[in-house]
Amino acid sequence: MNAENLVGLLIALALLGCLVFALIKPDTF
Repeated sequence: MNAENLVGLLIALALLGCLVFALIKPDTF
């Protein structure tokens, strides 16, 4: 696994986490 795949995976996880957090607590956005 190279660095580019790792960075892409981290970005994807961050976006997914933000989306889930927005769905759970929509009043904070």
